[in-house]
Amino acid sequence: MRYKLYYWRGIQGRGEFVRLALEDAGADYDDVAREQGDHAMMPFLQGKQPGALPFAPPFLRAGKEVIAQAANILAYLGPRHGLAPASEAAQRYAMQLQQTVTDIVAEAHDTHHPISGDLYYEQQRGEARQRANAFCAARIPKFLGYFEQVLDRGDGHHAIGRRHSYVDLSLFQLMSGLDYAFPNAMKAIRRRTTKLRALQDRVAERPNIAAYLASERRIPFNEDGIFRHYPELDER
Repeated sequence: MRYKLYYWRGIQGRGEFVRLALEDAGADYDDVAREQGDHAMMPFLQGKQPGALPFAPPFLRAGKEVIAQAANILAYLGPRHGLAPASEAAQRYAMQLQQTVTDIVAEAHDTHHPISGDLYYEQQRGEARQRANAFCAARIPKFLGYFEQVLDRGDGHHAIGRRHSYVDLSLFQLMSGLDYAFPNAMKAIRRRTTKLRALQDRVAERPNIAAYLASERRIPFNEDGIFRHYPELDER
């Protein structure tokens, strides 16, 4: 099957979690908006296409099926491409972990848009600084501490059991995004995130991922995406 991924062009965003899974699996897919423009998503978002109605990108066209929400897409792709455990209980645990990644990604976004996503960052700069300070001081350590425990309960190398999964790919993206947005905060807790750092390195060295990261398909982090680096939000 050749998949069609729909996400905003020019940013990694939530679509990147899906891209990493597709790339790691060596799956055939079209990154539709990058090839055709964002307008290609509109018929789906406006309800003019058959199938399930997505609220927002990312969404994936798999045959006649339209699947939205990054965690939901990964739960679909995982078992089909060797990126999820075999048992139903372990697959539910994978979804639990992915939803927790979703939670911290949403909080990372809200550091630069704490009032409204409809306002520019410059219109909420003061509130953003307060939100970012709290995020760096309390929330990053809490979430990453949890994921360190997750790795420790596994084999120390993988989020689930002894096998690579889409959760490992998502933790790689989470760490990379936080490194970009909050380098000072991440440096301050480096000694407390040794297992996550090792996982990050291992994922980056996977052949398909290494090739993807070195290619033009990997959109650089920038100040239009979820993970944004504003120096005033990372003062330590």
